[in-house]
Amino acid sequence: MDERAIFAKAAWRLIPFMGLLYVVNFLDRVNVGFAALTMNKDLGLSAHEYGFGAGLFFFGYFLCEVPSNAIMMKVGARRWIFRIMLSWGLISMAMALARTPFEFYALRFLLGMAEAGFFPGMILYLTFWFPAAARARFNAAFFMSILIANVIGSPLSGALLGLGGSGSLHGWQWLFLVEGFPACILSFFVLAFLPNGPHDARWLDEEEKRIIAAALARDAKPHGTIWTGLRDPRVWVLGVADIGIIVALYGIGLWLPQIVKPMGFSNLQTGFVVAAPYAFAMVTTLAWAYSSDVRNERRWHVVIPALFASASLFATALLGASALSLLTLTAATIGIYAALVVFWTYPTSILGGTAAAASVAFVNSIGNLGGFFGPDLVGKLKDSTGNYSAGMAVLASGLIITALVVFLFARRVRVTPQG
Repeated sequence: MDERAIFAKAAWRLIPFMGLLYVVNFLDRVNVGFAALTMNKDLGLSAHEYGFGAGLFFFGYFLCEVPSNAIMMKVGARRWIFRIMLSWGLISMAMALARTPFEFYALRFLLGMAEAGFFPGMILYLTFWFPAAARARFNAAFFMSILIANVIGSPLSGALLGLGGSGSLHGWQWLFLVEGFPACILSFFVLAFLPNGPHDARWLDEEEKRIIAAALARDAKPHGTIWTGLRDPRVWVLGVADIGIIVALYGIGLWLPQIVKPMGFSNLQTGFVVAAPYAFAMVTTLAWAYSSDVRNERRWHVVIPALFASASLFATALLGASALSLLTLTAATIGIYAALVVFWTYPTSILGGTAAAASVAFVNSIGNLGGFFGPDLVGKLKDSTGNYSAGMAVLASGLIITALVVFLFARRVRVTPQG
């Protein structure tokens, strides 16, 4: 029986559904960037206050991520992902109830707590099914969901803002209600369609399950406890590297609508313009991940796009708000996501079992602190300078740190046999 055919079968069964879940997840995380086009005025939020509140999501995320992954290992992916999705969907819809800056802050923090564990849980879940040698391309297929969320969600969010006044609600309130509801519905589909692992998949026969288990056993990593994962210095190194990517990813993602809108676009037009960089990144990210797997190389496949994205952001800082800056922001987006998909082959190649759950979650939780600092710094610098140039330069500097850390330490700490 062809091993590759079995993994392809598993991929077609799992990744489209997982991708759909992540589309909804990422959209509910970043739609605040579009809501801010009208919400900030209604709630009396300055640029700094908005950036601070948007970033508070990541502190709640940071606090709960490791415990969430540990619980998933105990109770199984199906039930735990159901819980995560239902709770974040309800809180995302509750964002429509915010009336003051404090309520906005509190709901963003709670949303982070509710979502914690979904992304690292899904990354860990992929290791239950696919061997390390093919992981970049399967990671990329899953990460496509972020890009799809932006390609679809940006025009949708722009259109929903146009519903302002309907049913006595503002457009940003409709945005949170409409885009939060699918998570609640899909949470029940998780119970029906997401097996805890190959052993639990009714659509695999016993021989197919045995072949998957044998393939995973070939590159099995040492197991350990939660503390084994948290104490491993490689986890801390990777967490630092991840910060630079995430600072840039959310620094752009949560501010791009507000960078584009003043160029003279309507809310709906802004949605389509913002979608364009992510549409280009979809093609390049898949190709880059495939290149990494085929060449059996990881380090340069992170370093090169990280530096490319950094140079593009520095160019954006020099160009200011102009049509050319849209091209450099598109180039930066392409580089960020190309680096991200290959980077995530590292954390999943360190340890096994509960230690892997802890290490993956902790790398992501450290990195996602960048999701607070990126938007917050851009907001502070926008208030103090009146433009986004200084903020873009800060985001570019973070990516240089990522490139340096991966270049200097990836081989030394023996993160992955692929190098």
